[in-house]
Amino acid sequence: MKIKLSKGLNLPIAGAVDDVTPHFAAVTRAAVVPSDYPGFVPKVEVAPGDAVKAGAALMFDKRHPEVKLVSPVAGKVVAVERGERRKLLKVVVEMSGDEAESFDITWNTPREAVALLANSGLLAMMRTRPYDVVPDPEVLPRDIFVTAIYSAPLELPLSARIKAEDKPLLDMAAEFLAGITTGKVYLSHDSSWTLGGVSGAEMAEFSGPHPVGNAGVQIAAIRPVDKGDTVWTLDIETLRRIGYLLAHRTFDAGAVVGVCGPAVSSPYVAKTVVGAEIAPLLSCREVSDGRHHRVISGNVLVGTAIKDDGYLRYPYRQITVIDEGDDIDEFMGWATFSPSKMSCNRTFPGHFLKRLFKPDARLLGGRRAMIMSGEYDAVMPMDIMSEYLLKAIIARDIDNMERLGIYEVAPEDFALAEYADTSKLPLQHIVREGLDYLRKELE
Repeated sequence: MKIKLSKGLNLPIAGAVDDVTPHFAAVTRAAVVPSDYPGFVPKVEVAPGDAVKAGAALMFDKRHPEVKLVSPVAGKVVAVERGERRKLLKVVVEMSGDEAESFDITWNTPREAVALLANSGLLAMMRTRPYDVVPDPEVLPRDIFVTAIYSAPLELPLSARIKAEDKPLLDMAAEFLAGITTGKVYLSHDSSWTLGGVSGAEMAEFSGPHPVGNAGVQIAAIRPVDKGDTVWTLDIETLRRIGYLLAHRTFDAGAVVGVCGPAVSSPYVAKTVVGAEIAPLLSCREVSDGRHHRVISGNVLVGTAIKDDGYLRYPYRQITVIDEGDDIDEFMGWATFSPSKMSCNRTFPGHFLKRLFKPDARLLGGRRAMIMSGEYDAVMPMDIMSEYLLKAIIARDIDNMERLGIYEVAPEDFALAEYADTSKLPLQHIVREGLDYLRKELE
């Protein structure tokens, strides 16, 4: 199956990693942040001072106690941080030793297989359509979609993450997932895929600009989600972790992280663990230009801005550093015609230049009413009326939300539209609120 997409946009941002050879990055602490897992209502199981093994449960879901978030490393719990109204913010573990939790990997039914994923922390690394939340272990998926395409800005190529020796693990994991779903396991890849077919999965080759790597785009092109359907999505690294669990009975917390961006002096690939502290990964890598920088866990479109003492956030793949922009004094501000300004609008000369840009974190304009211009649809390769869907979400019109395709989308599907939006609306936040509202009303 070959699918070509024409809509989308690749952002020409400087600071990509040239050498994908991983370098070991020593860290002493790692953290699990429950807010990275939509739909997961955390109940902490540990306290400061507790010793934990790698793969041991740190917290569980109040609604489904069998779904757990586990420690990526062995060591001692040094902090259980809470915010307003005692909201659990994160659990921090200081590394010491290499003891790992051993899981019982026997199963006879799909429900038992799901229970294994839930108990090992791997179910929480997947998402569903609809709602883009951690899967409900009581609902078996119609299909499961695995993406092996990394198309977001400055993402590392597949070759940096998956090696030829990982192929047996991928086969084992795909066959395992095929026994859970009532339909098929689909694995989406691009032309860089060299591992051949994966047992238990139907292969789909995609081509086109970002967001070709988004699971929602792939689902819409292969087999769209209808009302009443539930599908699971995961990336190829999570698939490999499932295979590792089946082969070795332990949770693999290894992560390959691209440290990149225009404010990084020497971009590189770090080999570390999920939830690793950021500071050691960035050590001596930020550009010394005297400007304020924004450190983003993730890419510039959907990542999370973090502090210097922050931790790597789900999906644990990338750190991007750009200028904050709050200390820049620019003639004419956002309206400047400087050729150094990156833009997808033909009004600005940067649109026509074949070069890499160094964008900053400024909004570059003010928020205003939505302009019905079709600019969202120009970068969204999905058969939905995005502007009308967003208006239905804002109005909390459930009937129109359903009719216009809210079951097919996730916030990340609107990230490019948010970048291109002349109204400067927080589209991803609007979609997230709409999905949460719909889920609360209908469940």
